[in-house]
Amino acid sequence: MRVLLQRSLAASVTVDGHVVGAIDRGLVAFVGTTFGDDESIARRLGERTAAMRLFPDADGRTNLSVKDIDGGVLVVSQFTLYGNTRKGNRPSFVKSGPPDEAQVLIEVFRAAVEGAGVTTASGVFGADMKVALVNDGPFTVTLEREAQRA
Repeated sequence: MRVLLQRSLAASVTVDGHVVGAIDRGLVAFVGTTFGDDESIARRLGERTAAMRLFPDADGRTNLSVKDIDGGVLVVSQFTLYGNTRKGNRPSFVKSGPPDEAQVLIEVFRAAVEGAGVTTASGVFGADMKVALVNDGPFTVTLEREAQRA
């Protein structure tokens, strides 16, 4: 599982001309899944998202989490995070997780963020979404599941 976190001042997702999810200050979490991901990975990355210290404190150091600032997390499914661009000019998405499994795992991720005390909003899985955000910084980090032990 990959989670691309972007710190934002405001963000929203629109589907068919209607805003389906929006936050004020917080994080936009673009979430992609791959084969071998499971609910424990989704929960762990959701909990880490809520706890990551990505916001500045009074001294300007990144010491505060989204929970500390009473921010929100906008969760957006993004299968393209597993696009392979090594060959040719068109990405391959064969490493993206199966849609039925991805939908469940992304919801587990969102629920874990919310369970950590952070307000969440989300897009619509599989929809043609229009994401608007005011990137704060810009400040972007990636979380990934830990490598499987052999």
